[in-house]
Parts: sequence; C-alpha cells; structure tokens
Amino acid sequence: MKLAFPPSSTDTTKQNSASSTSEESHVDAPLHSRDSDALTRTLDPVNPSLASAPPARPEAAEYQARREFLLFSPPAVGQEEIDEVVDTLRSGWITTGPKTQRFESAFAERVEAPSALGLNSCTAGLHLALQVLGVGRGDEVITTPMTFCASANVIEHLGAIPRFVDVEPDTLNLDPQAIEAAVTVSTRAILPVHYAGHPADLDPIYDIACHRGLGVVEDAAHALPARYKGRLIGSGTNPVAFSFYATKNLTTGEGGMLTGSPELLGRARTLGLHGMSRDAWKRYGPGGSWFYSVEDPGFKYNMTDVQAAMGLAQLRKLDRFQQRRRQIVEAYNRAFQDVEALELPVERSEVEHAWHLYLLRLRPDSLRIGRDRFIQELTARNIGSSVHFIPLHLHPYYQRRYQHAPEAFPVALSNYRRMLSLPLHPLLTDGDVDDVTGAVLDIVTRFAR
Repeated sequence: MKLAFPPSSTDTTKQNSASSTSEESHVDAPLHSRDSDALTRTLDPVNPSLASAPPARPEAAEYQARREFLLFSPPAVGQEEIDEVVDTLRSGWITTGPKTQRFESAFAERVEAPSALGLNSCTAGLHLALQVLGVGRGDEVITTPMTFCASANVIEHLGAIPRFVDVEPDTLNLDPQAIEAAVTVSTRAILPVHYAGHPADLDPIYDIACHRGLGVVEDAAHALPARYKGRLIGSGTNPVAFSFYATKNLTTGEGGMLTGSPELLGRARTLGLHGMSRDAWKRYGPGGSWFYSVEDPGFKYNMTDVQAAMGLAQLRKLDRFQQRRRQIVEAYNRAFQDVEALELPVERSEVEHAWHLYLLRLRPDSLRIGRDRFIQELTARNIGSSVHFIPLHLHPYYQRRYQHAPEAFPVALSNYRRMLSLPLHPLLTDGDVDDVTGAVLDIVTRFAR
C-alpha cells in the first residue's frame, strides 16, 4: 500500500509522471492519486495537516519557479560505471564471481570492516544477520518505528516480533532509555537504524546488549560513509547491513553488503545462496569442483558481478560524492538557519553524518499550512520531495497485527506529521540548490502566520 498526496492545482501531467523516487520499491515516494486523501487518513487518521489550507498571501518580490521538474534522488551514474559493466558482460561471467569478490574486499577496506558479503539488498543482509544470531519464532527484536518497512519485515519473516520503541527528538534514532525499558525475557536482539545517515547512539545500545546478552544488528542503509566517535559504521565484528538501492549514497541498482566477523559472514554466505557449500564460481571457475552439498534451506540473496561492477566504480567516487553532499547541506543550512518556521537536521558533535537525507521539520505554530500542503506547493514549483518515513505502526499490516495506537510512539508520530525530505544528491548543481531554497523560502513567506 502506498501513501499518496493529491497534486496541487498547478501540477502538470509531466510533473506527475516525474514523481520523485525514494526508498526500496519507491514505496514512500509521493504518487498522485484520486484516493490520496482517504489513504492518508487511513494511515494517520488524526493528522491535522489534512485540514483545508488557507489561501497564499500575495508576495511582493516575484518568485520564478524552475521550468523542469527536479527529481528527488536520481542515481549518479556515469561512463565509469558503464565501462565496468560492459567489461563484466564481455568477460563471460556475470553472476557471483571475481568482481563480487573484488567489490567485497574493496568495500571492507573502505569501511575498515573485518569482512564483507555482497548481497542483492540490505534487506537480505538484515534477514541473514538475524537468522545467524539465532532469532526465531516468538523472540522479540527491539527496533524503531521510524524506518522503512524492511527493518521490521525481516523480523516478521523469522516468526519473531518487532518490539517498537520511540526515538530521540533530535536525531530520530532509537532512544537508548526506551530500549532499556522495553527489554523482556523474550528479547533476543536490538536492531538500531542509522536514520537519514546520522549514526545511532551506539555505546549505550551495546552496553544494554552486553548486559542483557542480546545481539545487535545495525541497519546502515543510510549510513555510508558515517562515523560514530571516530569509528566507521561497519568497522566492528557485529553485523551491519548497507543498502545500494538506486537512491543511496552508493548504488548498484539493487544490492547490499553485510559486514562483520568472518565467522558470522561465513555462515551468512552459505545461507544467502540456497544453503549450498559452494557458489557458482567455486564450482565452475578455475580450479572449481562440480560437487556441492546443501547444508540448510537457504535463500537466493547473492550479489551478481554486474551489480558489483557498478559498485566498484561507485566506490571510487564515494568520497567525491560525499564532499558534494556536504556542500549542499551547508548551502541549505545557510539558507534556512534563521527561518523560524523550519527546524533543521542535526549532526551531533561525536558523529560524522553520511547525509543520505536532508530532513526539514516544519514548526506548525509558524505556518498556516501543514506538511502535506507544503509538499504540494513544492511540487507546484517543480521541486521533488518525499517523506521519511510513515512510522511503521501506522501501516495497515502492523496496525492489524499489533494494534498500536497512533500516539503509542509520540516522538515518531509528531515528527512524521511535520517532516519532509529535500533533494540531496551529488548531481545537484548550485542552480538546483538555489531553486530548492528559493521554493522553500517562498512557501514559508506566503503561508507564514
């Protein structure tokens, strides 16, 4: 099920067809639908931003909207990626093989991980990590409602129970105090999400896990590259899952990586390819053997060499990509820092933010419109945007299964109702950034209280 927003009266067919992409399967990208209001109310029946918006105030200084729609997060793919993929296609080996091995080694070196396993998604990494840790039917895994559904879906796949706890008001990451209060005799693991690229407060989380004998699986879908107290996310022996989806800081189209100890990843590698003792390269490559055994009923989660080829080229560009992301963040911060109606994203002093997302939170007391109308106004000005995320306990499946009240996690709920994400990717030009800031400031001015 998708959350949709109605188009502004000035939207064009071209704008509707150019709707921005966001997370896996584009689930949380705004889609224009005649039933959007009803669906929004189903997911959040008490959202005050759905009220009728007041007319805009006349603006003295004329605002000029850009002519072409600015996509929210297109992939930054160039000739280097094309050349690597073509080289793979011409090599005679396109499934898991030598380039996947190269990519795993290069990625592990980049994040200072003891080992890395290439997979077809971050979701696969989370699923495998939880299974290797022994999470199963009836166990509880503490995680956040402020995340993409994959973080909790994998817990459900194992027959376990996602135990949602609320988030911290500034970073929107898991609140360690809430984690401590949620631990029960059934708790088996904690799954923190490094929301938007800002690392969760890991020290108290690992302290709780150590004291209570719990596993920890980090969802780092947004957190490449990020640091917590000087340590790169993914550099430890615990399992950490990264995403290479089309909108991510590094993309392979679809794909992911699991880092952790060689022992843990050895088990995950077997489970990730049908439970087989040998992959195709070990069977059909130089010096390989046709014989294999099935050790467990595993999954089809392996990365291909075509994906790895893109990843190798992207990895060489990652530092340049991140430099540009930071430049854009700094430009946004300069433009918005003195605007009372806007709450800017944070970067705590002990972390290095990966800046996958630039999250704006509206201050309702300063505006006459809510978040949904604000997004419509951005779309009318040819600026793509999105919302990250609809808290999981508001989605129909989790509503039916666990019957959480919308207000069960007040920090997540209140922030969801007033948040939106602005374009943030290395293809943005200075002119594009000016268009985004100009559009935001024009909306704030026109709809100020």
